[in-house]
Amino acid sequence: MEALTPDMILVLAILAGAILLFVTEVVRIDVAAILVMVVVGLTGLVPAGDLFAGFASNAVIAIIAVMILGAALDRVGVMARVATFLLRVGGDTERRITALVSGTVAGVSAFMQNIGAAALFLPVVRRLSERTSIPSARLLMPMGFAAILGGTITLVASGPLILLNDLLAATARNLEVEIEPWGLFSPTPIGLALAASGIALFALAGHRLLPRGAPEDAASASLPDLAAIYGLDRTIRPFLVPLGSPLCEREVEAVEAERHGVLLVAVYNGDGLRLAPSRDYRIEPDAVLGLVGAPEDVEAFADAQDLKSASGDPFRQLWDPDQAGLAEILVRPGGDAVGKQVRDLRFRHVHGVTLLALHRGGEVITQGIREMELAAGDVLVVFSPWERLRQLSREPSYVVLSDYPPDPPRTGKQWWALGGFALALVLVIFTELQLSLALMAGAVVILLARALTPDEAYQAVSWKTVFLLAALIPLGQAVEETGTAAWIAAGVIQVTDGLPLWGMQLVVAVLTTAFTLTISNVGATVLLVPLAANVALGVGADPAQFGLIVALAASNAFLLPTHQVSALVMGPGGYRVADFLRAGLAMTLVFLVVLVAMVNVFT
Repeated sequence: MEALTPDMILVLAILAGAILLFVTEVVRIDVAAILVMVVVGLTGLVPAGDLFAGFASNAVIAIIAVMILGAALDRVGVMARVATFLLRVGGDTERRITALVSGTVAGVSAFMQNIGAAALFLPVVRRLSERTSIPSARLLMPMGFAAILGGTITLVASGPLILLNDLLAATARNLEVEIEPWGLFSPTPIGLALAASGIALFALAGHRLLPRGAPEDAASASLPDLAAIYGLDRTIRPFLVPLGSPLCEREVEAVEAERHGVLLVAVYNGDGLRLAPSRDYRIEPDAVLGLVGAPEDVEAFADAQDLKSASGDPFRQLWDPDQAGLAEILVRPGGDAVGKQVRDLRFRHVHGVTLLALHRGGEVITQGIREMELAAGDVLVVFSPWERLRQLSREPSYVVLSDYPPDPPRTGKQWWALGGFALALVLVIFTELQLSLALMAGAVVILLARALTPDEAYQAVSWKTVFLLAALIPLGQAVEETGTAAWIAAGVIQVTDGLPLWGMQLVVAVLTTAFTLTISNVGATVLLVPLAANVALGVGADPAQFGLIVALAASNAFLLPTHQVSALVMGPGGYRVADFLRAGLAMTLVFLVVLVAMVNVFT
């Protein structure tokens, strides 16, 4: 090995300081990266003109565009539809639900930031836990790990893979060699194998690896405080109306008048889902009714009307607190509603909400409400889709007292968002455009169509990630240009002399895993891709293949809850560090074995 030069010693010192800052978190990780960038500039290791070039790099712009595209798909309701589908088709067994949710999250993470995919499915998993009595601790960690694994499926799925081609191109220039760039779907077979292995691990051994946890309380569904205050059970129970039931062809008003305490809040039939059916709606055979009331009242009503328990639950989407729930509405003094009978106001037909109770003078009234005249100051308790509640809030006769999501998904912009996303993929796959330009073209379509507003686009970007990435690029450049990467590579080659090629690949993957757990996946990639390329050239291997190993192994962050996704699920799942050590160790070992094997099969 050659002797260390002063510049190399300086780079190693800065590198050691960076790792220390990242591990100890004396300052926030992005601030630490900016500090390192400034030190690199002050020491003259990188020319001042190149120091801030990372902020305009292909990788940084591509990451910004991916974040905007993912946020737009969420904002227009595409991801909510995926979540609703899962709630409808998910079974009641732990293995099936785990595999279904994990597979879907991995697929979504292949095209958007894994932290965004995990955050989107977090409430879905919680609701599945409530409905199936499976502890959320048994579902959240597999979901989080699948989101991380999904980031290995395409070249735009994670920061390390987005960076890869830029880092390989810089290394090729510095070493004066040719390195072929990777295509969008080059890592797909490897990523699919990694995702499948993670799902299989928890399906087969989840009962040993995951904490037992406690089941979610189904009674804690949307707005439990209102339900408790008014003594209401807002659980929607589905019942099938068979041919010959006394309910067939009867109107809603007549049915509810005969059975106090039971309300019909939704109907599902061949025409789809009907919320808050009007009082003159006629019940048809084979319809599924969504009934609300005390369990004993609902069961007695179902027995008297020859109803059958429905297979499946078409009303699961109404459990979503982002879509519907309980709300309080004040009757405004001087409004048109004062002095009118409730039945004449036709809340279902006009406003699409179901009136459950009336609060007047400290008394909660649930019986005979239709015949009552409203007085100023009455508080109505309704079950309502938030979209209908927003419309009702514009009525001058009422004041909505409850908090609810103020801005509905822009469902009318779904095709624009999907079109922008599709345009970006087509440009990436079928043209020679730079990745950043292709992705930004799709983002511009979304912004022009107002599927996402400019302010929302700025909010969607994780500027912490952007600054972390851009600020670490000069350090990677210094490691490469001063010969430090070549010196470390020579040391690795010397230490691993005599190992077969797969052994060298395993060493690189393990080294990347260690760096990922201590400094971040982006930082590990920036620092180790040039090193891995040097190692590959030293042993006569393909530098592009070794660079791909680094970019993929940067997702092997399961052993500790240091990854953003793991940190996200740690609190809701009630996990301890020991839980990640147990499950993460198994996942780490499986990841390394599958990675090295699949890289040699598919590259």
